[in-house]
Amino acid sequence: MRNLILSLDQITLEHYVVGQLNVFYPDGNNPSNEVLSNCVSRSLDRIRLCFDAINLRYYRKENDSYFNHLHGDHYASFLYLMSYYAFKQGDEILASKLFLLNKAMFGIDAFYGIELPNHFIFVHPIGTILGNATYNDYFVVYQGVTIGSTTKGVYPIFSEATILYANSSIIGECFTGENFVLAANASMVNQKIDGNSVVLGAFPQNKILENRNNLIDEYFDIR
Repeated sequence: MRNLILSLDQITLEHYVVGQLNVFYPDGNNPSNEVLSNCVSRSLDRIRLCFDAINLRYYRKENDSYFNHLHGDHYASFLYLMSYYAFKQGDEILASKLFLLNKAMFGIDAFYGIELPNHFIFVHPIGTILGNATYNDYFVVYQGVTIGSTTKGVYPIFSEATILYANSSIIGECFTGENFVLAANASMVNQKIDGNSVVLGAFPQNKILENRNNLIDEYFDIR
C-alpha cells in the first residue's frame, strides 16, 4: 500500500471540518471531540485504502497517494465517509450535518446509511443521487447520475468494476454483472445485464455492447 500524503494534518483537518459545520449549521449542537476525531481517523484510513488503487493523476504525488482537502472529488468522498462513520457511532445529528454539508458544497446526495465499497471514485459528482443499492468494489460514478428504486422500494445490485457515466440512471430491480458500463445519458429500469457489457440509450430502447476495452483499468489498478 502506498503512503498517504495529506494537504492538512489530521488535527488541522478536524478543526477545518468543525469550522465548516459551525458556519453551515450554527445551532450550538456541536459534536464531541472524541466522536469527531474518530470519524476523521477512520475516514482517512478508508481514503488511504481507496486511493491506493486509483490510477488518476490528481490522486497521486509521485509514488504516494494524495488527499487534497481543496480537491472537490477528494473532499466529497471524505465527507461521505465522515457521515457514514458518524452514523455508525450513533451520532445521527453529526451524520446528518455532514451529509447535508456534502450536498450543499458538492451537490451530491450520498446518504450516510448507504454502504459504498472499499474502492470508489466520485468524478465531479454534481447532481448525483446514490440510493440504497448494493454496491461492490471498484465503483465509479460521474455527475448527474441517479440510482433509485421503483415504487416497490427495490434498488439495483451492482457487481465489481462498475462505471456510471454522466446523467445516466438506473432504477429498480436491476442487476449488473462485473465490468459494467452505463453510458452517458443512458437509463435502465428493472433490467438484468450480463458482465462485460456497455449499455447505451434510454430504456426501453437500450443497446448493449461488449465492453472490450476494460474501461475500469483507466481508473483503478485492480490487483
